[in-house]
Amino acid sequence: MSYNIVQHPVLAHKLTQLRDQSTPSHEFRRLVKEISTILGVEASRSLQLTQVPGLHSPIAPFTGQAIAHRIGISPILRAGIGMCEPILDLFPTASVFYLGLFREKVSLQPVEYYQKLPPHPTVDTLYLLDPLVATGGTAIAAVSMLLDWGLKIENIKLLVLLGSKPGLDKVAAECPGLEIFVGAVDEQLTDKGMILPGLGDSGDRLFATLG
Repeated sequence: MSYNIVQHPVLAHKLTQLRDQSTPSHEFRRLVKEISTILGVEASRSLQLTQVPGLHSPIAPFTGQAIAHRIGISPILRAGIGMCEPILDLFPTASVFYLGLFREKVSLQPVEYYQKLPPHPTVDTLYLLDPLVATGGTAIAAVSMLLDWGLKIENIKLLVLLGSKPGLDKVAAECPGLEIFVGAVDEQLTDKGMILPGLGDSGDRLFATLG
């Protein structure tokens, strides 16, 4: 297996609530934030630290530590917006680069409609936020956009609330070297490319736009 399933009882509890169709949008948004925080902490374990000398506590001088990397965040619109705030809470000085991609309903292929990346990469580590990996096409397209920008695959970490095994396997196969952190994995997809049992359309549930 080439992705990291984050094992934590709090995450499992909250993901159960997230899946439940009776969970209203305002609770869904809160749960997305809380689960994203857990994923963000887990995905940042390998960040390098630098020494910060010359600090003073109320009691005595001390040398502290600070994250050495320049951090970037790329939420995939629109559902990735719900994951952005909790990751920004972890890294308040991070740069945010929105990536606009949607999955065409018939072909299930990703369609790019927005990106405004600087001419050259300005970060050392980038967290790519994709709440659901179903077929994997959108995540692969987003990674491709970031590689074309100039990032190296080892500098990208994909954070996923829930994925399908076929979709995650496809992302791992087509993006070798990509670190993937996922809250849970479902085995199957429906014939319409939805995760089964999944949690439905995360964007519609986030923004209360269910038909």
